[in-house]
Amino acid sequence: MKELHVPEITGQSHVAAKDIPTLLDTHQVEFQPISCVNWKDFPYCPEVSFRMAHTGDCILLNYRVKEESVRAIAAEDNGRVWEDSCCEFFFQLPEDQEENVYYNFECNCGGTLLIGGGRPGDRPHAPQEILQQVDRWTSLGKAPFEERMGECSWQLALCIPKEAFFRHQLKGFKGLTARANFYKCGDLQNTPHFLSWNPIDLPKPCFHCPEFFGKVIFE
Repeated sequence: MKELHVPEITGQSHVAAKDIPTLLDTHQVEFQPISCVNWKDFPYCPEVSFRMAHTGDCILLNYRVKEESVRAIAAEDNGRVWEDSCCEFFFQLPEDQEENVYYNFECNCGGTLLIGGGRPGDRPHAPQEILQQVDRWTSLGKAPFEERMGECSWQLALCIPKEAFFRHQLKGFKGLTARANFYKCGDLQNTPHFLSWNPIDLPKPCFHCPEFFGKVIFE
């Protein structure tokens, strides 16, 4: 199991998503690769990495991607973003491991976001008033577009407040030890792919598998 230490950035509360890459550069937060190719039927491995910090009240998440095409067709939140060029963050609080409850944050390269939370088979989406609290920035802009062929490098940043974990009433992230995985997918891209940070040992692509999450320690 991989382990990630998430540094705290003090003196900040809510950070605009567009400012996250520069802020994480300033604090020298390092990128981690999302490079596990878990299924031989989907060998394509674009260059993907992420980095994460927190302010106590918010998670600051930054993805960096280089791939052979990009796609952002899903235009409405809680839509089919996983079919596009999509970066994902799945998260489980320590008290929820026995109940198999976890959250999924999935955002395409056009800034369209899906949030779900619950256990397998019972995973309601977050209401719009929760989705609106997650600030997003993408270097490709926030307008939907059909698939664009040709190598493209892009970035995504999310500021995820504690209120986005809508099944809980979190007091904050400082000192928390949780479980998580980070993904890059594109189910309907020209070359479908399913990459993870922590490896997954299942016979076919599936990201909804908290038993394969890694450890995340919030400093």
